[in-house]
Amino acid sequence: MTRIPSWLMVIIAVVLAVLGGSAISAQDKYTVQVPNGLAFSDIRGYEDWQTVAVSQTEGALAVILANPVAIDAYRAGVPGNGKPFPDGSKIAKIHWNPKQSAEAPAPTMVPDTLHDVGFMERDSKRFPDTGGWGWAEFNYDPASDTFTPATLADQPPQGNDAKCGFACHTIVKAKDYVFTAYPKR
Repeated sequence: MTRIPSWLMVIIAVVLAVLGGSAISAQDKYTVQVPNGLAFSDIRGYEDWQTVAVSQTEGALAVILANPVAIDAYRAGVPGNGKPFPDGSKIAKIHWNPKQSAEAPAPTMVPDTLHDVGFMERDSKRFPDTGGWGWAEFNYDPASDTFTPATLADQPPQGNDAKCGFACHTIVKAKDYVFTAYPKR
């Protein structure tokens, strides 16, 4: 029978402890919540939602996604038909820092590092003071692979409640507070 040297057992124990500690300390993004507001868990599964549209600003690339309830409403003509999105509608917006593609034959900007994830949730009973919508923004830190709620120091400033997007979205009140249209496919 072969004996394992005690120094080797100590090294193995340390390595297992470090690896186990890393796994335990990894953030479960679905536990993050805007204080007094929406939780990341409210948009669970957003990664698989259908694309509504894409957008670009000077500093970010974005994809706007919607859950099936919101997609059905978009297809029925909401909000252009003057009707509101039904309760249960959820819209997510993922922002990436852009970079130029090294492979594309023409100058093409593509997503680089994740910047943040924002979302809207329609629940007219829960959010009666904000047109029936609740909002949340979560910044992403690639160094720690964690999300944190956006704050008043961010651009645009985000308050610590479900009303954080209401001030910006009032300019599209006639479109049920939604900026992004569902373009022709």
